[in-house]
Amino acid sequence: MGAECWRSLLLLLAALVLTAKLDRFQRWGGFQEKSKSQKNMNSTLKFFIENYNNVSNDTYLFQVDKLLQSYMQLTTGVEYLATVKISRTKCKKNSTKSRSCPQQSEKKLKKSFICDFLIYTVPWMNYYELWNNSCQEAH
Repeated sequence: MGAECWRSLLLLLAALVLTAKLDRFQRWGGFQEKSKSQKNMNSTLKFFIENYNNVSNDTYLFQVDKLLQSYMQLTTGVEYLATVKISRTKCKKNSTKSRSCPQQSEKKLKKSFICDFLIYTVPWMNYYELWNNSCQEAH
């Protein structure tokens, strides 16, 4: 067998391997709706709200009120696409008190948002990355 024949066989083998890999990725099926329970979402929601509070200019901390919608997609990790309702708490950002913060009850300080976010995570490595986030004031 000459070098040309070996090269052709290697190209054919590479094409077969690539086809098998692409077929495997296509079977993942994109985003799948998940239960609205917070099971398996707690660490992702915690990462989201910590990130939100860190970049927010608000004096008070916000907390996740309710998980409204949740989708998951397997890639090289796990992607979560979710919609949550978050609300302002009575705890100030610089407070060193316990993190069990009741929701704001004073009418002029009450504030809620509906937020959509996309988080990429590799849970077995405790790695999270916020890829997209948008919030609108809730009415």
